[in-house]
Amino acid sequence: DFRQILAAIEEAQRTRGRPTVIVARTVKGKGVSFMENKIKYHGAATSDEELKLALAELEAQEAAI
Repeated sequence: DFRQILAAIEEAQRTRGRPTVIVARTVKGKGVSFMENKIKYHGAATSDEELKLALAELEAQEAAI
């Protein structure tokens, strides 16, 4: 929910005199069938072929909106 993210960032920017953290409960690889919830893809580069497949899936989802 982008509104929640924006609200958290705005609140963090207003916080003074102490550290701030934003905890996001996310799904790794969300929207890409072969990446979703797969630890292999967290913080690691994809191959060129995997990148092409992932972008194709995301573009298809965007076109369907």
